[in-house]
Amino acid sequence: MSSLTSLASITTWPVPTAAAGVVRADGTVLGTHGPVGRRFPLASVTKPLAAYAVLVAYEEGAVELDEPAGPPGSTVRHLLAHTSGLAFDEHRVTAPPGDRRLYSNAGFEQLGDHLAKATDIPFAEYLRQAVLEPLGMADTSLEGSPAKDAVSTVEDLLRFAAEVQAPRLLDPRTVAQAMTVQYPGTKGVLPGYGHQNPNDWGLGFEIRDGKSPHWTGAGSSPRTFGHFGQSGTFLWIDPDAGLATVALTDRAFGPWAAEAWPPFTDAVLAELR
Repeated sequence: MSSLTSLASITTWPVPTAAAGVVRADGTVLGTHGPVGRRFPLASVTKPLAAYAVLVAYEEGAVELDEPAGPPGSTVRHLLAHTSGLAFDEHRVTAPPGDRRLYSNAGFEQLGDHLAKATDIPFAEYLRQAVLEPLGMADTSLEGSPAKDAVSTVEDLLRFAAEVQAPRLLDPRTVAQAMTVQYPGTKGVLPGYGHQNPNDWGLGFEIRDGKSPHWTGAGSSPRTFGHFGQSGTFLWIDPDAGLATVALTDRAFGPWAAEAWPPFTDAVLAELR
């Protein structure tokens, strides 16, 4: 149970079940609330996990970030940064690579296929060996698309969030790239939040910068990065605050989340500042 009163506010969310936790870079869990060992579908919070596996493959020399992957003219980097030009959920090209930030599940599926071919290991198995197993994420598995089909727990995602803040599986310079804007100035739609100009993204992680409206808090630093999922889930890391927060629910993202999440984030940040 939490020693943080801010975390307890998840009990007021209009959801059947919610669990949340906060972790520092050194792996210290500052507080949790709810069933943190329960497995929830992550939806798009799958993407940072998948991206981390791709970055391990990059460091192992199995793939290069700027090698061709996906549609003609696109690279691994374009796919990670949602600038390959692929449509949202269809494997068809709707723009030239690097032109617009077209958030794409299809892009992450092509990324998974590309890595599986390059390593001769199915993507879900590569993710398990490269990321989940070394971090002790025994309750996490990828059960389909690398874009949206992972299932995990708050406990496991806190392990992942600690790793991203103080990397052991990757060179810190690689993680610094992942949280740095790729193709700066690119416009696009942030799902659930409309057109953003620019719609900043790193390598598999969304970057808050000056986006408004946004699913993080008014007090979140512009350097905050992470992801939310349509299953009512999110993971953010705020390097300026030196902490990360995970929240998982069993109610689909909607107006309730857009209302509940920013004040929750602000309360966590205020309590720990």
